[in-house]
Amino acid sequence: MELAIYTDAGARGNPGPAAIAVLIYESGLLKHHSECIGTATNNQAEYRAVIKALELAHSLKAKEVHLFTDSQLVCRQLKGEYKVKNPSLKPLYEKAKSLEKNFEKISYSSVPRESPYIRLADTLVNRALDSAGRSK
Repeated sequence: MELAIYTDAGARGNPGPAAIAVLIYESGLLKHHSECIGTATNNQAEYRAVIKALELAHSLKAKEVHLFTDSQLVCRQLKGEYKVKNPSLKPLYEKAKSLEKNFEKISYSSVPRESPYIRLADTLVNRALDSAGRSK
């Protein structure tokens, strides 16, 4: 199985209340997931979205994953183009890299925020944050 996965995340405040969203496509939308993750920075949340995406892809028994994110930093770090200097991101980076071993092939691409898939994921992130704010 070959999957295209789009992730987005956000934190209201940096750090602040954060949420993630994952959209998984095969021939069409296969699965979507969103959740609040507590307090995080934007970059921590973006990594948490990638980690959740890779966990979900593994549970779906994917062989190939093409992951798309609007976070250039996370994308470039996972591709090895940038070093991970922030100590709070290193464990998240290492977790994502360890999950890569579950797949025969994995690729990361940075896409603009204007991508319709990223906009949909962003909507899910904001809905999760809004509903968490109402439940307090």
